[in-house]
Amino acid sequence: MSSKPSSTTNGRKPPRPRRPAPEGGPLRLAGHRPRLRLIGFALALVMVAFGVRLIQVQAVDAASYTEQAARNRTVSVVLPAERGDITDRDGQALATTVDAYDITADPFHFSEEESGIPDAPEQAAALLAPILGRDAAELTALLDDPGSRYALLARQQTPQTWRQIQDVRGNLAEQAAKGTGHQVLSGIFAEENPRRTYPNGDLAAAVLGFVNAEGQGGGGLEAQLEDQLRGEDGEARYAQSGGRRVPTAEGEERPAVPGLDVELTLHRDIQWAAQNAIEEQVEASAADSGYVVVQDTRTGEILALANAPGYDPNDIASAGAAGLGNPALEDAYEIGSTSKVITMAAVLEEEAATTGTHVTVPNRLPRADRSFADHVEHETLYLTLAGVLAHSSNIGTILAAEELGETQEEANEVLHSYLEAFGFGRPTGLGFPGETAGILAAPEDWDLSQQYTIPFGQGMSVNAVQAASVYSTIAGGGERVTPTLVRGTTGPDGEYRPAPAPERERVVSERTAEEVTRMLETVVASEEGTGSAARIPGYRVAGKTGTSNRVSPETGLYDGYTSSFAGFAPADEPRVTVYCAVQNPTEGAYSGSQVCGPVFNEVMRFTLAALEIPPTGEEFSGLPVRFDPGS
Repeated sequence: MSSKPSSTTNGRKPPRPRRPAPEGGPLRLAGHRPRLRLIGFALALVMVAFGVRLIQVQAVDAASYTEQAARNRTVSVVLPAERGDITDRDGQALATTVDAYDITADPFHFSEEESGIPDAPEQAAALLAPILGRDAAELTALLDDPGSRYALLARQQTPQTWRQIQDVRGNLAEQAAKGTGHQVLSGIFAEENPRRTYPNGDLAAAVLGFVNAEGQGGGGLEAQLEDQLRGEDGEARYAQSGGRRVPTAEGEERPAVPGLDVELTLHRDIQWAAQNAIEEQVEASAADSGYVVVQDTRTGEILALANAPGYDPNDIASAGAAGLGNPALEDAYEIGSTSKVITMAAVLEEEAATTGTHVTVPNRLPRADRSFADHVEHETLYLTLAGVLAHSSNIGTILAAEELGETQEEANEVLHSYLEAFGFGRPTGLGFPGETAGILAAPEDWDLSQQYTIPFGQGMSVNAVQAASVYSTIAGGGERVTPTLVRGTTGPDGEYRPAPAPERERVVSERTAEEVTRMLETVVASEEGTGSAARIPGYRVAGKTGTSNRVSPETGLYDGYTSSFAGFAPADEPRVTVYCAVQNPTEGAYSGSQVCGPVFNEVMRFTLAALEIPPTGEEFSGLPVRFDPGS
């Protein structure tokens, strides 16, 4: 049996025939090295880019990025200096500072990107509005500003308000932890901004002044003593995260330096008595305004400076701009007969007459282009110089003033020198904001009317403290002591520093002052005097009435009256001057004795008791008022 030959060679399969090569040459595999080079080059470029950026961030621009990070993470807060207190002479607080907070926000924390809540500003505003007493829409507008890092929501809120916000924020944090709510108040902060308060309301408001919304003195002593009271603010810088301070992070702090505590010369109780008395009289007389000044005759210290109407510095918005001044120092008015004491002092000092000099006073006195009269019609009066003052005779005062010089011009110059020496036409020395120096023309500028009206208090103007200072000068033995309102200050170190001693200047001699005092006592003690309303049992009182024509501030014309009374007690050992003036009383009486006499009496009685000044026990019936023309 034959078989077919095998298809293998030596038991192996023959090789598979090759396909013909394509045209152009044999097929070759692509090389991997170029691809690796390309990838490596690309990676190198990426690494170089990262490296360059890293160098830029960490070396070239490191400072700017650090600063930006610090701005985002570090909070800088002003530490307000505690404003100094203002107290009366016994340390009773008249103006003080209490804890308060400005409620602020970082709007960045209320953006959707940061908070994760689309309506975070609206939610936060709805929670804060009833607590802060603000409109929710207004708060929303403040919070919905992610480009800003600071928003002031409310000024000077009480600690209770801030605690209420903290309580609400704490409740939200608990709800967020449970997954039942959102924390939308993380960007709310409180900055210390103490609030000025006046514990006695309107007491001495015109003296104290007020503090404005920026925490600066806006009037009165608050403005005048701003540099001493405000202190120096400090600064605190600390890290924050999520609206909270990071307790483990380092911070920087520059402590604030408190302002000085200022002690005034005012006596709180006497201030209250003076203010109460003038307020009641202004209301009863339907007057425009009134003032009372109480001064220590020995030291020049102002014990009370009261104005009516007044205002509450805790609520200056309700007072209006026109009511925020101190009229007792800012109003310039014609003083009237209370200034006759200066004419009498000049006549006595120049030895042109004595208290007993005879003065014949007609019903009319023709001078220049007019005829002068007294306030009350009368027959010819035969008065002593003391009687001229007791009767408050304008004619008698003109006749006395004419004796100051051989000519009218010379007499004018002499009288003017005494008016200046007593403090008219120049500042009082208090340095109070808005104070007027009054109006006193040079003697060569006195017109035909002024050279006869100025001796009895018309044709010139003063403020109330200037008027009071005249009587304190007589009470002080003829030496004028510059009025003061500040007794001293206490610094942060607790050391008390008294104010500089006031300036003193001799105006008239002690003898002249004693004679004028006896004349003023006659005004009060004599049955013919106009000052009987000032009598106080057990005390000798020296005083003078004043009723002058008033220049209307609206028209510049005479309209109504200025009623006044000035005096001091005890007359034999003077301690206290009281001056009262009421502008434009329109109901009831208008004379100084009837309008201001009772105010003087009430305030003087209270002051003598408050200072524990004992009665003298001596009586003085007064100097002779008339003379017998036939003798």
